[in-house]
Amino acid sequence: MIDGVEVVRHPRARVARLSVDPATGRVRLTVPKRMALAKAVAWAGEKAEWIAAQRAKLPQGRPFVDGAVVPVADRAVRLVWVEGGSRTVRFVPAADRAPAQAGAQGQAEQPSAIGALNPRLRGNTAEDDEWALTCGGPIEQFPARIERWLKREALRLLTEDTAHYAAKAGVTVAQVAVGDPKARWGSCSSSGTIRYSWRLLLAPGHVRRATVAHEVAHRVHMHHGPTFHALFATLFEGDPDAARRWLRAEGAALHWFGRGSSSG
Repeated sequence: MIDGVEVVRHPRARVARLSVDPATGRVRLTVPKRMALAKAVAWAGEKAEWIAAQRAKLPQGRPFVDGAVVPVADRAVRLVWVEGGSRTVRFVPAADRAPAQAGAQGQAEQPSAIGALNPRLRGNTAEDDEWALTCGGPIEQFPARIERWLKREALRLLTEDTAHYAAKAGVTVAQVAVGDPKARWGSCSSSGTIRYSWRLLLAPGHVRRATVAHEVAHRVHMHHGPTFHALFATLFEGDPDAARRWLRAEGAALHWFGRGSSSG
């Protein structure tokens, strides 16, 4: 076997094929059912330069470290580790960062959710002021605390969006959940549960809302036929094609937030 390469037998494959997943960096060797594995592996072994070239094109890892900037609900937000500060993650404007850093000395806590702090953050804004996520505690725990906060905020915001579109569609949603799938941004089950990628929080708001409207439309039509698309167009206020184009072009990069390497 080749180190770092996943080998998969596929009954419908006609030739051996190498691919690099843009969301994970994993290399996959797809082998026809009747092809000798040794032959396929030997062929793939000759493609080291091609694999390196494809990996070089991958998005760069964007770890959640002190000083990094992360897009959060249409805001560029700086991550700030506060030495000696509270372990609670706080979402604060730059002007309030100094009081937030003094939390260990008894300053009042800042609101912890985007919508609670400033309802204008729900939409696109053109303000230049910088916002921050601040957190104290051991610095080695900083990335995990930031990611947990982002996931909670994603669930809160996506739940609100889902309620909005469900009301427009006149449907109920049994449950909203978030995860970290690599192959899809949302899914709707026949039981009424809708699941999203929490990384939609990092996408532009119109992309997130288009995804939500798409999944809510599946509460009425569990297919992608003309009636589904008509309902989707009625629910979503923007251009669904623009959202799809953005996800095709930029979506893979969202999977590299919180990761330190693009080597797979």
